[in-house]
Amino acid sequence: MEEFRRAYARLCAAPQEAVLRRLRELGGAPGRGRLDLAAQSLSLETCGALGRLLPGAAPFAELALGDCGLSEEGVKLLLHGLCSNTTVKSLDLKGNNLRTVGAEALGKLLRQNKSIRRLILEWNSLGMWEEGFSFFCQGLGANNFLQRLDLRNNQINHQGAGELAVALKQNASLQELDLRWNNIGLLGGRALLNCLHSNKTLKRLELAGNNVPSDILKAVERAMDHNQDRQTILNETQNRAYILSKEVLSLKDEKTKQFLDLMDTIDKQREEIARNGRMSAARVSQLQEALDEQHSIMNSLKAKLQMTEAALALSEQKVHNLGELLNATRQEQTSMAERHFTELQQQKQEGADREGRLLHDLSAASEKNLLLRNQVDELEKKCKVQQDQLFQVKQDLTNTTAELKLRAVQAEERLEMEKRRFKQSLEDMESLRVKEVDHMTQHIEASERSMQDRIQRLEAIRIALEEELSQVKAAALSERGQAEEELIKVRNQARLEEQQRLEHLEEKLRLMTESRDEAQNCYLKQKQMVAETQAKVNQLSLHADGLRRRLEELQQDLNSKEEEKVTEVNKVKVELQEQIGHLQAERTAQDGLREKIAALERQLKALSSNHREALLDKEGEISLLLEKLRMKEADISRMREEEAQRASFLQNAIMAYVQGSPLGTHSSRK
Repeated sequence: MEEFRRAYARLCAAPQEAVLRRLRELGGAPGRGRLDLAAQSLSLETCGALGRLLPGAAPFAELALGDCGLSEEGVKLLLHGLCSNTTVKSLDLKGNNLRTVGAEALGKLLRQNKSIRRLILEWNSLGMWEEGFSFFCQGLGANNFLQRLDLRNNQINHQGAGELAVALKQNASLQELDLRWNNIGLLGGRALLNCLHSNKTLKRLELAGNNVPSDILKAVERAMDHNQDRQTILNETQNRAYILSKEVLSLKDEKTKQFLDLMDTIDKQREEIARNGRMSAARVSQLQEALDEQHSIMNSLKAKLQMTEAALALSEQKVHNLGELLNATRQEQTSMAERHFTELQQQKQEGADREGRLLHDLSAASEKNLLLRNQVDELEKKCKVQQDQLFQVKQDLTNTTAELKLRAVQAEERLEMEKRRFKQSLEDMESLRVKEVDHMTQHIEASERSMQDRIQRLEAIRIALEEELSQVKAAALSERGQAEEELIKVRNQARLEEQQRLEHLEEKLRLMTESRDEAQNCYLKQKQMVAETQAKVNQLSLHADGLRRRLEELQQDLNSKEEEKVTEVNKVKVELQEQIGHLQAERTAQDGLREKIAALERQLKALSSNHREALLDKEGEISLLLEKLRMKEADISRMREEEAQRASFLQNAIMAYVQGSPLGTHSSRK
């Protein structure tokens, strides 16, 4: 403001003290103050200086020049400076006796200025000069920023009112117009009333003291009330559109956050699977090295056996002398073999009875246990074959042990030492495999928990969509009672905006479902890789079990191993029952959701029968939301199938664990 005052003093040869005092008193933030020069007789030089300082940004927002006795040339200079001003919002030119030149300057100001919102022209003579007032009205028609105009006591006749009516038809921003104490009359009142049919922004029109009939005044009041109602409805719709846009932005942010969280979880799962792959590869290499060592041990044992056979061939000549003793020992050994054979038969029968009971218990389970049953049958067949082989080998051993009893004591002691060492290595390998299987089961359980959390989030989104649907219905019912002829256009626009918003939301949901499907595919691929590594580990464990079965032929701890088998089968039963309970709980939850959806559909049908006319505009939205619900149901069914696949994968893993555990080895020995 100090710079403005100095510039004024510099431009004027003889600056007026009153103006300088007002400029000095004016303070506050630039563009917010009020320069009050009312009742000050401003000279032409002062008007010219102010006209040169006003273009651009002035340090005040209101300019009061009432009762200043401005000349035509001074008004022209001032208004010319205001044409390019961007900060003055209110202009007061009351009581300056403006005429033709002033009216033309005002028309030019209204054409070019884009900041003035309030213009006071009370107690002037604009209506006396038809040409100047018509130029003023043309500027008013071209202006789209002025909101309040005061034309009291301007001697406006019915012709001037007609010019104002034409300008009001073109103007789309004026909200208040004061025409009191003029000479408008009946014709001017009718012209203004007719222009109000096309002007929908004017909310206040004062016509008192103009000899206008009361019926026209009442019609004008009704038109003003109608415009006010329309403006309030427009403001409400704009507020609702703003709120809806905020909700859309919030939904967009939530979706982006969920997508980023999903991508982070996928990256973590990938890293964990890669780490597990490296660990499994290292373990496989360790197992391969152990197997190579066992092969070398077996080769050394075979060489020792060949050496013992050569020694036996040399000792056959001496065996003839000991024939009688050998015959006696052979008879004893045959009797022992028979007793051993009968014991084995009894154990076989007991094992067969136990297996029958287990098969009877497993047959009561669901269809998902068929794979386990088939694999148990295959194991039984293998057990029978291996039992026959064991019987033959035992007979051979009974024949050879008698012959080698005297000479092979040292070899047997060495074999026992080798057996103990190999048994220890096998137990270490078994503990490593058990730890690996526990780690894999924990990983699978964690992935299942994450998928359940994801399902819960999707259910929350669906509930939010249902609430949004109910809110939209309630809004439609409330708007129907208040809507009139003008509201139809506004509601059509709102419906188009809502359709665009719903289409945008559908596109977002589709992208999210595609990203979720991709993540699920990646998860399934990673699961397949883990299953393949498990199959390789199981093959290696089966090979190690075969070597262990060959070396542990003389061990007699079948009873303890059978008890372990029973405990493992019970554990498998308990786990399967828990999985079945989880699946049944999910199924009941889905049935509850279906019942809720059915109840909502029944409510929709009842509402549509009661308010069919009100919901014609919302049928498209309801169909779109139903499509979303069907998509959600499809997603739920897909997730159910994935849960079933997970259950089958768990069953396969349990069977692989049963095959790789000591359960399978002792069943084969049985």
